[in-house]
Amino acid sequence: MSAAPIQVACPHCHAINRVPSDRLGDAPRCGRCSQPLFTAQPVALDVAAFDAHASQSGLPLLVDFWAPWCGPCRVMAPQFEAAAAQLEPMVRLAKVDTEAQPALGARFGIRSIPTLVLFRQGRELARQSGAMGAADIVRWTRHHL
Repeated sequence: MSAAPIQVACPHCHAINRVPSDRLGDAPRCGRCSQPLFTAQPVALDVAAFDAHASQSGLPLLVDFWAPWCGPCRVMAPQFEAAAAQLEPMVRLAKVDTEAQPALGARFGIRSIPTLVLFRQGRELARQSGAMGAADIVRWTRHHL
């Protein structure tokens, strides 16, 4: 018998999928678009897709609020990608470009970038500003879960 299902938002079409929690590591695919539910890459979110991943998905969501002109953000980007490879499938990592999505930056009171915000079921659990290395991102995330 499978473990209780968890709702997982697809990183491609943002549809909500039910996956047995003990099968998260078995390369599940989206029921709507047939793409992999886990890609070991951060998902770029806009306003429309944000709530599917933050509130409707049962996975914790770690968001990197960044901007293309920000030097520390560009330095941290490959570190955040490396952290995604280590934290998935237990945590979804996402990026929000505050230039392209100013409403999300305003909604969460982002005052400096890069800023990491960890959500669970739509609730903010923790926040950290400043660039971090992959090991620090993983450690910080696991500490707050």
